[in-house]
This record gives sequence, C-alpha cells and structure tokens, in this order.
Amino acid sequence: MKRNNLLLLAIFIFCLGFAGRALCFDLEGKVSKTKLKNGITVLLLERQVSPTVSLYIRHRIGAVDEDEGETGAAHLLEHMMFKGTKTIGTKNYAAEKKILDAIEKTGTALDREKQKGEKANAKTIAALSAKLRKLNEEHKKYFIPNEIDRLYTQNGGLDMNASTGQDVTTYHVSLPANKIELWARIESDRMLNPVFREFYTERDVVMEERRQRVETSPSGKLYEEFMSAAYAVHPYRNPIIGWPQDLPWLSPGAMRKYFEKYRAPEKTVIAVVGAINPTETLKLIKKYFEPIPASSAKPRMAEPEPRQTAERRKEVIFDANPMMIIGFHKPNFPVYEDYVFDVLETILADGRTSRLYHLLVTKMQIADKISVYNGLPGSRYPNLFTIFATPRHPHTNAELENVILQELERLKTEPVSEEELTMAKNKLRMEYISGLDSNAQLASILSYYEVLTGDYRYFADYLKNIDKVTPQDIQQAASAFLTKENRTIATLERKKD
Repeated sequence: MKRNNLLLLAIFIFCLGFAGRALCFDLEGKVSKTKLKNGITVLLLERQVSPTVSLYIRHRIGAVDEDEGETGAAHLLEHMMFKGTKTIGTKNYAAEKKILDAIEKTGTALDREKQKGEKANAKTIAALSAKLRKLNEEHKKYFIPNEIDRLYTQNGGLDMNASTGQDVTTYHVSLPANKIELWARIESDRMLNPVFREFYTERDVVMEERRQRVETSPSGKLYEEFMSAAYAVHPYRNPIIGWPQDLPWLSPGAMRKYFEKYRAPEKTVIAVVGAINPTETLKLIKKYFEPIPASSAKPRMAEPEPRQTAERRKEVIFDANPMMIIGFHKPNFPVYEDYVFDVLETILADGRTSRLYHLLVTKMQIADKISVYNGLPGSRYPNLFTIFATPRHPHTNAELENVILQELERLKTEPVSEEELTMAKNKLRMEYISGLDSNAQLASILSYYEVLTGDYRYFADYLKNIDKVTPQDIQQAASAFLTKENRTIATLERKKD
C-alpha cells in the first residue's frame, strides 16, 4: 500500500469546489464510529455526492499471522471466501455437504499418500486421484459458481474485489445506495457460514499463480529472494502467495483454523462512505453483523527480527535483464523517523526532477528505472526503506549500486536544501489532495488506519509531522539507518554463457 499514510494528510484540507465556493468538510466531525457488541468497529461517513456507497471490510489478519508450514493460507482463504455460503452458491446444501465431506476425505488421503515421496504407492495415488475427479464432477450438480459476483453485478455493483497483504485482508465493493442491505446480507453470511467449495481445484490455481508471478517472473523472484534475505526470522520474510513447499499441502482444516483467526470481530473494521442515512445504516449493520461470534483462535505473536549487524547479499541468476533491490531496516509508524523517510522517498525518486531519477536516468543515463518505497512489506512491524533499480544496457547492477550508495552517503554529510525539502512536501500534499475524490478512497483510508492503528484519527497530526521534517532530521535518519551493516542487496543477473 504505497505511501498510504501520506494519503491521510489530504483529508483535513480536501475541498469540493462549487460556483467559486469551497466546501471543506471536517472528516473527524463527520465520521461516526461505533463498536458493536461483538467487537466489530463501524465507521460511517455520509457524503451526498452521488446516490452510491462504497463499502470496505478489513480484517487485521494477513500473511504475517500464518503458522509455520502453512504459508499462503491467508491468500488461499481469500480465494475460498468467494465460493459462497450455506445459502449462496448452492442448489441443495444438505445434499451438497455429503459430497463436500467425501471430497475432503479423499483429498486428505491423497495428500498424505503423496507426502510419502518415494515411498508413496503409485496405484493408491492414481485411484484416489480418479475418485477425487469423479467427486468434483458430481459436486458440480449442486454448486452455482460465482453467485456472489452475480448478485453484486446484477444489482449495480462495481469495483468488487479483495486483497491479501502481510498485515490486512480486505473486501470491498461499490453499490447503489439502496443496496446496502444486500451487501450486509452477503458479507455477514460470508463471515458466519462460508463453504470452501472447489478447494483442491483452487489450490492448484494458486500454485499456478505462484509459478506465473514468482517462478517465471524475474522481478517476482528477485523480490521474494530479497525479502527472505532481509528478514532472518520475522514472518515478513514469507511471500504472501506462500512457499512452494507449503502450498501443495494446505488443507481444508488449515483453512478453517485460519478462518477462526480471520473472522475475529475485534480485528474487523467496516467502513461505509456515500449517500447514506447513518442511523439507518448502523441499524442494518447491527442486525446482520452483531450475531457473528467471537473467535476462539489465539493470536499469533510474530517473532521479532533481530537487529541486523552485517550487510546481506543475494544473487539471483535468471534469463532476464539485470535489476537490483537495496533495502534498509527502519521503524514503522508512528515513530517519527517514518515521517522523515516518507519525505526522503519523495526527494529521491518521485518524479523526473527527483535526485536519483535525474542523476541515474536523465543525466548519467545508466538506469532505465529507479523507484523508492518507504514501508515495505507491511506497517504493523518494523519495515524497510527500499530502492529498486534497473540498469540501462550495457551498464551493470554494480555501476548502479555504486552511484546509489554514494548518493545515500551524501545525505549524511550534505543537508538537503530548504527549496528541495519544500518542493517535496508540496508534492506530497498535492498528489494526495487530488487523489481523494471518491467514496471508495475515503472508505479505504478510514478502514485501513482504523484496523491498523486502532483509530482512524491517527492521521490527525500527519501534516504537522511532515511539516516538522528538517534537513537535519534527514541527515540523522540517513546516518542512523542507511548504513552498510543495516542493508540488504539483492541482484538479478543474466546467466553467463
């Protein structure tokens, strides 16, 4: 979620202009925040701009919360949550459940036999595979595919999607304002009664997705290797899509166990923004979502990452053009240095006049691409300040690395100019003021910061903190964190003939 924390500064100065007059709304005064009896937090913002509403549900559960050996469970669960419920996506659930039970029993037996490796019985595998295929065919008589998507689409739904991150899982859709009850009915049912249909088929889909996004993708492979080198023990080292040694053995039982963590009401935030009556909308949400019981699953505490004391390097050989990633450990928000690195990200690589872009791409012409991200791969735990670069042929990763590291050293000894700093701050303001013009963006921001920090008003002092950043702050942050012993460098090189 690139620079999501920066988005929030715009809320206090976001205005809607009409007939030469500006209407600036006080978001904190407009947002209604309620905690349901079961612990779900609800944020409502009435915005009578169009007869539509954007609805976000976020769970403070992500890949970082997976158990060892079950990486990819969060992402696979997101897939399974679109398979319907006991009442959505079925023609006869009582009859269907018998087949689903047989499918799980057969699939579990097949996985256990395959896990024996060389000792596995080929005939047993063949027989169980044939049985599983037959059961899956029989199941099609009872399953209505994509019914959740159909229900939303037929009722004017737009932008229906979901995403799994390291920290958070999100479901969202935009609908006509008179369809809020339809949304509440569908989403509460998904949280109460999901049915994990087509599990083994969908698991294969995710494994193919991994092959395309990672194993045959140079950038995907480099990023995965970089993160696994940058983090020695913390689960941020694990890819969201899962490790290849874990994915083939994820089971329906693992999904149910993870779902118990996932649906915990106290870790769930609902945000509704648009043409609503807040009182009536809250009544609907209480009616459908308050019956969701508390989760019995105990939260998993992520093992803290030890302080890095020596440079780490990783080389990936791939039949592709060279590229590289340089990353430094740093604190996550709300530590003040995080604001400093937000500003530094803009100074270094936001736009053609930024330091690294101007130097590497325009002036020296040794790079095709350069980008900087503060806050990868998540924000719940200390994260990374990361630089991505692609050399321009015939230049090399080594040349790029040398120049980039020189520029980072210069930050420690030469203060950035006040003009450069002011331009960066103004750019941050303008970029995100112009971006906050929709119900969906506001619902996204409110729900994200509420679920991550426990209070959507976290950003109340954001603009003030950005304005506080001085050249000396940048020098101090660079000296403290942009050091050799604190960095990880991963390079992708083409295999030499």
